Amino acid sequence: MAVLENLEPQKVFQFFEEMSGIPRGTFDMKRISDYCVAFAKERNLEVIRDEMNNVIIKKPGTAGFEESEPVILQGHLDMVCEKTADSDHDFKTDGLDLYVEDGYLRARNTTLGGDNGIAVAIAMAVLDSSDIPHPPIEALFTVDEENGMGGAHAIDLTQLQGKKLINLDSEEEGILTTGCAGGLQFESVFPVQKEKKSGSLVTFRIHGLLGGHSGGEIHKQRGNSNKMMGRFLYRLSREISLNLVSINGGTKDNVITLDTTAKFLVANDAESAVLGKAEEMKKIWDNEFMGEEPGLLVDTLISQVTDCEVFDSVSTDNVIAFLEICPNGLQEYSRKLEGVVETSLNIGVLETREDSVMTHFHIRSSVETRKQQLKEQVEVCTKLSGGEGRVIGQYPAWQYNPDSELRQIMVGTYQELYGKEPVVSTVHAGLECGLFLGKRPDLDCVSAGPELLNVHSVNEALDIASTQRTWEYLKAVLKKCK
Repeated sequence: MAVLENLEPQKVFQFFEEMSGIPRGTFDMKRISDYCVAFAKERNLEVIRDEMNNVIIKKPGTAGFEESEPVILQGHLDMVCEKTADSDHDFKTDGLDLYVEDGYLRARNTTLGGDNGIAVAIAMAVLDSSDIPHPPIEALFTVDEENGMGGAHAIDLTQLQGKKLINLDSEEEGILTTGCAGGLQFESVFPVQKEKKSGSLVTFRIHGLLGGHSGGEIHKQRGNSNKMMGRFLYRLSREISLNLVSINGGTKDNVITLDTTAKFLVANDAESAVLGKAEEMKKIWDNEFMGEEPGLLVDTLISQVTDCEVFDSVSTDNVIAFLEICPNGLQEYSRKLEGVVETSLNIGVLETREDSVMTHFHIRSSVETRKQQLKEQVEVCTKLSGGEGRVIGQYPAWQYNPDSELRQIMVGTYQELYGKEPVVSTVHAGLECGLFLGKRPDLDCVSAGPELLNVHSVNEALDIASTQRTWEYLKAVLKKCK
């Protein structure tokens, strides 16, 4: 029996459950793209797929809407793949283990993929329907949004006739998103020279943090375990000599890092200093977070070794110095929109390679010059710490359109349904609309969606009742797009 078969809207959750059985991490898009193509062909709908595996599905308008201008419904096919430390889930082969709890849909020990699977499922339910009045629909399903927006960069929008684009990638019900920050991904690489030493091998792990979306939740000032590890190692290195063996944390630059492990060598008589510093830092962090990181854990394992290959002193000092001095987190609030984050960055990936240490940052700002300034700061920190840095991807901001006809339709429809105006705002998280507008300046874009909590983390949850309301709202909006 399907887990979600009794949930409403039934078709939306049917398609979401089917998608959840298909691995669809970023850059692993062929299988989910095949599913979308098969969906269209089974219903005799026009379908276009490009070399990137982006999919466009077109459906004619219903009676009375045959000559209406098409409406584009858009979402991305990929999901962020995160799991708990004790999970044996394989995102390359395993479907998600869905369950319902307290009105929310979740996945056991993994991210849910509601970002942005729910958008695709909602659009599919419209495409599948026979009783919903609507203009011609052009459903645009992009790939690889979560890491560089590769699908949006590649898509040929001349294949679309519609000008009104409803992006379903927002995560707060009742908020219509009409602009977003631009972003860039920055990689720093630090060369490592190695030598052999003997002593006590310390495995130090910071974990149990909440993590979350590096755009949508950066203002919550959650702990980043990569930065915390740099702070711990720097403080410890002022008291005792140590040599790094490896340091690793995070897998996605757009996820606030929640688990980092460092291995390092110290003298055999330094074990008590390590344990003391670990205990000290745990108390400091608990005090600083004031109860907002209740799951924070610090683990220390020490064993004696001989002939261990370690980073030499210069390489060790460079990596630690960079982690200590590099900026991270919320940097600026908007000076015009109260409470809206303007500029931030996240050191989401820290990885030891054969002869180097690599970090990935996601830098965001709604002000282009601020974004560039922050990139320059990371560049300078990288150079001062003996490394080299480069931009590996970027996307533009989406500017607010004061003359949006679609926004007026969506605001008016919301008022009719709920007796109040929705919030019209911009978001700090990146959305593909900026790239679409760069290709088609004539597009009129608005983003909406149901309530999603803790996206990009293992605590991700989709509000079921909110999904039902969002479905009814979208149907009412489409009815007005005549």
